[in-house]
Amino acid sequence: MTTVFLSGSRTISRLNDLIRFRLKNVIDQRFDVIIGDANGADKALQGYLAESCYEKVVVFCVGSVCRNNIGNWPVRNIDVDSKLKGRDFYTQKDKAMALESDYGFVLWDGKSASSINNVLELMKNGKAVVVYYGPDKTFHILKQANDVQMLLRHCDESDYRSINNKIHFVRRLEDLRGSLQPSFNL
Repeated sequence: MTTVFLSGSRTISRLNDLIRFRLKNVIDQRFDVIIGDANGADKALQGYLAESCYEKVVVFCVGSVCRNNIGNWPVRNIDVDSKLKGRDFYTQKDKAMALESDYGFVLWDGKSASSINNVLELMKNGKAVVVYYGPDKTFHILKQANDVQMLLRHCDESDYRSINNKIHFVRRLEDLRGSLQPSFNL
């Protein structure tokens, strides 16, 4: 069975018809869905899945309590070193989802380093990613490092630098060069 990792930026809290159409494809194809518990895109995506009465969902959380589980779906708690804080703490959950999934679908606001980090984690593990780029309302299929680089050229120069400072994507893209991901069609 195909498993899709849904994620996105915290600033994206509403889903437009373009995103809903792609999610309907996930549902129609009866893919398994894994999703985080954050506010923003995770919560909005959960809302759509719950509204659609979709049952093939598992919510990943760190710690003992999920922040959001709108559909009351099964939960996968990821054990994390209590010494980790902030981004490092929640990134462990995202890494687990990137490993367990076959593909990714990421809603990106053009600023979130965490969303790009999820893209890189998926691709590092040989998974293709569909990215919805919010500022342009466009979809991008990322299968190789050059695809990520082209997407990042859309964002503001200061956001580009900020993202790189947080997750060092320029260095990480070099590690991806030469790898080709399978196709994914939503």
